[in-house]
Amino acid sequence: MSKRPKHYDVFNGDADGICALLQLRLNTPKNSRLITGVKRDIQLLQQVAEQQDVASVTVLDISMEKNQSALRSLLQRKVDVFYCDHHRTGPVPISPHLKSLLDNSSEICTSLFINLYLNNYYYMWACVGAFGDNLYEPATALALEHDVAQEDIDFLKQLGTLINYNGYGGSIEDLHFHPKALFESLLKYPNPLRLRDQTDGVFHQLKSGFDRDWDNVRSIQATSSTEHIEIYKLPSQAWARRISGTYGNWLANEFPNKAIAVLTANPCGESYTVSVRSPLTNRKGADYVCSQFPTGGGRLAAAGINALPEEMVALFIEKMEERFG
Repeated sequence: MSKRPKHYDVFNGDADGICALLQLRLNTPKNSRLITGVKRDIQLLQQVAEQQDVASVTVLDISMEKNQSALRSLLQRKVDVFYCDHHRTGPVPISPHLKSLLDNSSEICTSLFINLYLNNYYYMWACVGAFGDNLYEPATALALEHDVAQEDIDFLKQLGTLINYNGYGGSIEDLHFHPKALFESLLKYPNPLRLRDQTDGVFHQLKSGFDRDWDNVRSIQATSSTEHIEIYKLPSQAWARRISGTYGNWLANEFPNKAIAVLTANPCGESYTVSVRSPLTNRKGADYVCSQFPTGGGRLAAAGINALPEEMVALFIEKMEERFG
């Protein structure tokens, strides 16, 4: 007997990917198979293309450019795909089976895209996703548009930061929650403000872990600091891998006129995982720098490199200075 065809939800394990899917499934519940991983695990669609029971697919917050082969394979099989993302696309396939919402401009994220698609129905979760993606101004503007009180905006910002923090790590073992489990837990809360009062819930568990990791990173000094860039190195420790992205966002807000790079040593000891943030005053260039290196990519405002060899660090800093100097 053949397997009954399934719907697959494929989403980035960070705040933007999780909050985009929360909005969709709160609006239209589906008995779907969830495909996700750590934030840097973006070639997720291949896991779906390998399955024979695929009826339809929703893809959120993962680069189409990095999933071209798997996407084309599914479309050739006449699988209906809904694709919403704000990263680099590469060539967008033309197919009656593909519906896409794509925009890689620096002031949009997938959660905000889905919010427009659903006519603001779960705008608070869109705010959480945008805050997590370091889009403070659009997130605040959306909240104020709906008369959200300032203390509630502050909570949504903190929640977004914590969900995003949870997605960073070299492997699932580094994370406090598997992104799939975190999504399933948050799906119980159509209004994210309810999480504030759950003293034993995921918000407070994530906050405790974050506070411990933040204590470790507070004393880190810049490896390189110029008029245009700030470079920081973190050790090969689980806490460093978890905090690296949030730390990069915090530095970007501390130095809004500078580009930021956080280099976290990989366990092999021979390379770094790199997070780059363009200056908040000109959110362009991060993808340009990172795409010049193997395993690099991203979007205009924020990008990364999965394995920057130790011997290429000086060249990387040179490219940062060239682009942002």
